[in-house]
Amino acid sequence: MLQKNVIVRPILTEKMNFLSETERKYAFQVSRDANKLEIKDAIEARFDVKVTNVATMGQKGKSKSLTVRSGGKVIRTAGKRSDWKKAIVTLREGDSIDLLESETV
Repeated sequence: MLQKNVIVRPILTEKMNFLSETERKYAFQVSRDANKLEIKDAIEARFDVKVTNVATMGQKGKSKSLTVRSGGKVIRTAGKRSDWKKAIVTLREGDSIDLLESETV
């Protein structure tokens, strides 16, 4: 069976820091085609913890515009950031993940 890269990166914000301390919840950006079972298995295998719940949500990419003035000309361009998927995992009592000290791949 092919092992796909499910976990893209952890999401480190003040809100998630508070939730990790109070409710043992951690957020990760995950592959858009990953399901909850694959996310659970990937988190448990990578961090050696037991996951009790996985919540996923799709995030829409932002529209961006850029204006550049160069050589007397004004160049305007617009684009869009990619859509992405966020997963919030809840760990069992007593488990925790130290995201700042864990290995980076």
